[in-house]
Amino acid sequence: MLPRLSPRIAATAAPPIPAARAWAARYAGGAGPTIDLTQAVPGYPPPPSLLEQLARAAGSPAHAGYGPIDGEPPLREALAADMAACYGAPIGTADIAITSGGNLAFTMAMTVLAGTGDAVLLPAPWYFNHRMALEMLGIRAIPLPCRAEDGFLPDPGRVAALLAQGARALVLVSPNNPTGATYPPALIEACAASCRAQGAWLVLDETYRDFLAPGQVPPHGLFQDPSWRDHFVHLYSFSKAYCVPGHRVGAIAGGSAFRAGLLKALDTMQICAPRPAQAALAWAVPALRDWRAGNQALMAERAAAFRRVAGQLPGWRLDALGAYFAYLRVPEGGPDALELAERMAVERGLLGLPGPFFGLGQERHLRLAFANAGLEAIAAVPERLAGF
Repeated sequence: MLPRLSPRIAATAAPPIPAARAWAARYAGGAGPTIDLTQAVPGYPPPPSLLEQLARAAGSPAHAGYGPIDGEPPLREALAADMAACYGAPIGTADIAITSGGNLAFTMAMTVLAGTGDAVLLPAPWYFNHRMALEMLGIRAIPLPCRAEDGFLPDPGRVAALLAQGARALVLVSPNNPTGATYPPALIEACAASCRAQGAWLVLDETYRDFLAPGQVPPHGLFQDPSWRDHFVHLYSFSKAYCVPGHRVGAIAGGSAFRAGLLKALDTMQICAPRPAQAALAWAVPALRDWRAGNQALMAERAAAFRRVAGQLPGWRLDALGAYFAYLRVPEGGPDALELAERMAVERGLLGLPGPFFGLGQERHLRLAFANAGLEAIAAVPERLAGF
């Protein structure tokens, strides 16, 4: 008899992006170079100054050993100051822990806040790695349906009703992955109030907050509540803002009670986050502030270009757009999104992720991560989609 794998792993869907890229392996190249809009990665490199800092830190013997469980103090201090300036609220070094990437930040937060058989409220469509992490942890995901008619924004009234079913936490992602929708401050704060009323945690993933327009900052006032540490956990990633996804550095902000449990998860799951990258980023957070602002403008330019392109697609509907993503509705009468995404990749060399990868009820939607592409590639999208 052969040994079996974990039932939780067996029940977890396979990673979507490799599946989509496998379709592209069958592309013959007739429509031009492959345009890969599957993964949320910056479509430009880090600045040379950051690369120099990374190389110097990687070559230092001081960073070859284990570091502090909750991260290097200079990076924690730099991020706390950056967040305090963004949110207009007192946030200290003691509130911050550094993680080996944003995905692990989410997994560790869920490990601390919920256990086997517990439930967490997850807006749908959802970021597939969030759903996968909950599956692996034995935590039930209660879908919070977000409709195209509402701009894919969650309904605070529905949040309150679903939390009453006993969910341990509500997860929000803004700007959203996969839709790109940005949640208004009042909506986020209403959801936080529902969580407090029900004794549930709010977990807010703001991986893409550096790409908000200046008029959208601060994105909410949660940190201005002196009691935020008792009910609110914040997630962040350095991957997008600093173009270093391969170095795997993320962060969690939370209060002392949460932090006591988090230290156990940090020590068990990672021991410490990559130290050379932390050293380089501690320099980068204040030093590259203007460079980050330039990237926000660059991404806004790409978003505007994609919005114009979407207007050239007969029958298609742009239901949401923001940060790195466009969420398109497939024309009526056309194939469903899963079939269409495969045909796009195989026949036209255009890679995107079909809506079903983000949960049930998404059969008519397609996510395209325009951040990966320059303006020339974005301009080629209508020709690649012609005829579908």
